[in-house]
Amino acid sequence: MYEYIKGKIDYIGPEYIVVENGGIGYQILTPNPFSYSSKAGQEVKVHTYHYVREDIFALYGFTSQEEKTLFTKLINVTGIGPKGALAILATGQPEQVVSAIENEDEAFLVKFPGVGKKTARQIILDLKGKLQDFVPDYFPNLFSDHESIEKSSEHEADFEEALLALKALGYSDRELKKITPALKAEKLTTDQYIKAALQKLLK
Repeated sequence: MYEYIKGKIDYIGPEYIVVENGGIGYQILTPNPFSYSSKAGQEVKVHTYHYVREDIFALYGFTSQEEKTLFTKLINVTGIGPKGALAILATGQPEQVVSAIENEDEAFLVKFPGVGKKTARQIILDLKGKLQDFVPDYFPNLFSDHESIEKSSEHEADFEEALLALKALGYSDRELKKITPALKAEKLTTDQYIKAALQKLLK
């Protein structure tokens, strides 16, 4: 029903954000609401999925069309609902999830909240070989060297935004300093930096 919503970030909470558009505040559940911390009050574009089941009406939002696509694939797997799919996207980077599915890496998939061996096997059975449409966009080695150089300054800015979001979540400078070297070695988006940091901080 709603492909995406453009509007200003009016509220950021632990589970959702509120985007104001045309005088209406849309409550949008997202994998990492605090990844929007640096954009509070600014206009954003959130890719949305309108979930309707019996008495449940909810909007789920994502930073990219690819992340949204992976969410829709996951909720169609037996045993995984919207909350489970959000948990996977919140704690795992999309390319890692796709790689685990394609490589039948059950050990990686069972690390996610609510995913046991049976569900991990079901994810692989249902999705392996069906994710080619957006897989290339998530593998950085497909970029040319020239493109990677142009993006380096962008990654620095994304890294700084991620640190601000993590501080908003309550993590101290001392905790963040421990994982900074490993994070800076990677070239990720703000959302991906946050996910990678949460994985390391929650270990």
